[in-house]
Amino acid sequence: MSSISRTLFISDLDGTLLSPEPAVTEYTARVINSLTEKGLCFAFATARSVYSAVPITSALEISVPCMLMNGVSIYDTTEKHYIKSHFIEPEASSEVIGAFEQHGVHCFMYRIEEETLICYYSALTTNVMRSFAEVRKNSYKKPFVQLEHLSDMADGSVVYFTTTGPYEELFPVKCQIEKIPGVSLAFYLDVYNGAWYLEVFSHEASKAAGIRFLREKYGFERVVAFGDNLNDLPMFSASDVRVAVGNARPEVIAAADMTAPPNTEDGVAKWLLENFSRYMD
Repeated sequence: MSSISRTLFISDLDGTLLSPEPAVTEYTARVINSLTEKGLCFAFATARSVYSAVPITSALEISVPCMLMNGVSIYDTTEKHYIKSHFIEPEASSEVIGAFEQHGVHCFMYRIEEETLICYYSALTTNVMRSFAEVRKNSYKKPFVQLEHLSDMADGSVVYFTTTGPYEELFPVKCQIEKIPGVSLAFYLDVYNGAWYLEVFSHEASKAAGIRFLREKYGFERVVAFGDNLNDLPMFSASDVRVAVGNARPEVIAAADMTAPPNTEDGVAKWLLENFSRYMD
C-alpha cells in the first residue's frame, strides 16, 4: 500500500462510522468510496475482531490497513493478512485469567495461531456472549473453542481478553487487572445494549500505538481521527485533528477539535464530504 495523500483519515466504527443498526449506510459507503477514488486514505480503528469488523465494512473501499481489537492488530483487509500484532506475555495472561476467575466472571480469550484468530472460552454466561458465539459458530470453521481451563492455553499466542456485563460485576475485575504488569485495558459502556465492556491487551497495544505505526510505516504527515467513546481517547491523543460525532460522550467531545453530525446522520461521511479537500496537499 502506498499513500496518495499525506493525510490519513481514520474512524472508530461502533457509534461513529456505523449507524445504530449497526451498519455502514449506503450514503456513507457512496461518499467514502467516491472520495477514495479522489485520493482519500481511509481506515478504521475498532474494538471488534476480524470476524465482525471485516464483514460489516465490506461495502467500503478501504485503502489503508485497519486497527482491530483496540490496536492489538494491524490488519490488511485486502490481502487478509495480519501486518502486526501485540501479544501478551504468558505470565500476564495467567494473572488476567486468575482475576476473572477470582470474581466469578467468564471471558473470551483470543489467540492468533498461524494467521487465524481463535477464541477460547470456558462458559457462555450472558445473552451477549451466547449470541456472539452462536453467530460466529455458524459463520466460521474454527473461531470458537470451549476449554475447561483457559490457563491451559495461556501462552505467547494470546492477544486479547474481553467480556461484557453490568458495571458492578466488572469493576472489581477491572481494578485487579489494571495492577498487572504488562497489560492495559479498556472499560466502557456499550453504545447498543447498555452493558459494560472490559477488554484486556498488551501494554504495548493501543489505538494510539496503532496510529503511530500507520503514520511511520506509510509516511502520513497528518492524521484526522473520528470517535465517540472513551476507548477513542488514546487515538485522539496521537492524532493531529480530532473529530467527535455529535452523539459522542462528553469527555470525547471535550477532547475534540471539532464536532461532526451524529452517527444517526452519517456524520463521518458528511464531515469528509465538506472538509476532505482542505487536507489534500
